[in-house]
Amino acid sequence: MTSLGVMFKDEITRLSRKEVRKQIEPIRTASSTYRHQIAELKRAVVLLQRQVAALSRTAKTTTRPSAEPTSTRFVAKGLRTLRSRLDLSATDFGELVGVSGQSIYNWEQGKSVPRKAQLSVLVGLRALGKREAHARLLQLRAKAAKSPGKSAARL
Repeated sequence: MTSLGVMFKDEITRLSRKEVRKQIEPIRTASSTYRHQIAELKRAVVLLQRQVAALSRTAKTTTRPSAEPTSTRFVAKGLRTLRSRLDLSATDFGELVGVSGQSIYNWEQGKSVPRKAQLSVLVGLRALGKREAHARLLQLRAKAAKSPGKSAARL
């Protein structure tokens, strides 16, 4: 009888394992699929983190103005020196900056100071040489001659 009991026990164990396998197989498949999806998502997150880091590095460099230093002081004597170095009259220099000749005189005398926008233009003019300044002045006058308006009336 023990042999019959052992046989029943073995058969029940075999059938129960077979049933458990049927129940577990879809779970295994789903688990494998989920692991693959998780791995893909991790790779995507790493790629996005690299892109964010690269963009933040470029954003830090582009938000800082490259042509103008963080703090620019205006010195009247420096403006006078720049104008004489470029060999320009106050009116011509004013055309380059986008202001009147009288404003240039007032800046040089210390009676007034340029605004931030005008100061940034002045900083850009510091890098010009005499030839470049005269060439830029000719270009401005050519543009003014082509387009009728306030600039053409001044000439």
